Amino acid sequence: MSADDHEIIKPPSTLKGKVSYGPDGVNPDVLDKAEALIAGMQGDYLEWVQDDLKKAQEFFDRAVADAAGRMGHLKEVYHVAHDIKGQGGSFGYPLMTAIANQLCRYLEHLEEAATADLDLVKVHIDALRLVIGSRMQGDGGTAGANIMRGLEAVIAKRAARTS
Repeated sequence: MSADDHEIIKPPSTLKGKVSYGPDGVNPDVLDKAEALIAGMQGDYLEWVQDDLKKAQEFFDRAVADAAGRMGHLKEVYHVAHDIKGQGGSFGYPLMTAIANQLCRYLEHLEEAATADLDLVKVHIDALRLVIGSRMQGDGGTAGANIMRGLEAVIAKRAARTS
C-alpha cells in the first residue's frame, strides 16, 4: 500500500478537542481545570511510563526464557503497551501512543510467537524507551517519523515471511 492509498487521521490530543459543549456537553471551565491538572502531571507521567517500560521488559524477558508460557507473558506485554498507548497522547507523547498501538495491534493477532516475533516486540519496546529517554514530545519530528517508518518496515517484513 502506498502513501497515496490511505489518509492518516490524527485525533485531537486535548480534552477540548474531544468533547462537546452546550446544555448536554461539558462545562468549558471544568475542562480547563482538567487540562491544567493533566499538564501538571506530565512529570509524573515520565516516572509512570519508566515503570511501565520496566514491566514490559520484564514480561518480554520472561517470554524469551519461557517458551511454554511465552504467549501468556506476551499478553502481559500487551496489557502494559495498552496502558502506554492510552496515556501517551494525554501527556504530550503521541509518538508513544502510536508505537504502543502498533505493538498492541501486532500482539493481539499473534497466535504463537517465533523468534522473529520476539525480535519485533523487542524493537517496539526499545523504540518506546528511546522516545522517553530522548524526551521526544509530539510526533518526534523527523526522528519520530523515521522510527515509525522503521517499525512499519519490520512489521511488513515479518508479515511477508508468514504469508
